[in-house]
Amino acid sequence: MDTARAEAVEAELDRFIRTRHDRRVAEEGERPAMVAWMESERKYKEERRQEYRAASYGWHLDQAERHRRTLEDLIAHHETQAERLCEYRGEGAS
Repeated sequence: MDTARAEAVEAELDRFIRTRHDRRVAEEGERPAMVAWMESERKYKEERRQEYRAASYGWHLDQAERHRRTLEDLIAHHETQAERLCEYRGEGAS
């Protein structure tokens, strides 16, 4: 049997299975185990999303504090440099 024929047979089987499944779902609805699994999966994803949001929230607060400290240090550094330059020129700080 050549590869093209094998792939054609496999595609035909896939269509048959999908058609039967879709018809059964339309007539009977989802099976209880599938519904339970889908609900479990939804809850798991929601929990993961909430965990990620909480972690992101904490990271952003921490990052803001790190930036605040860095900027305060930079401001202090530049103010010190400006004062030194004023003293060097004999002007004094205002």
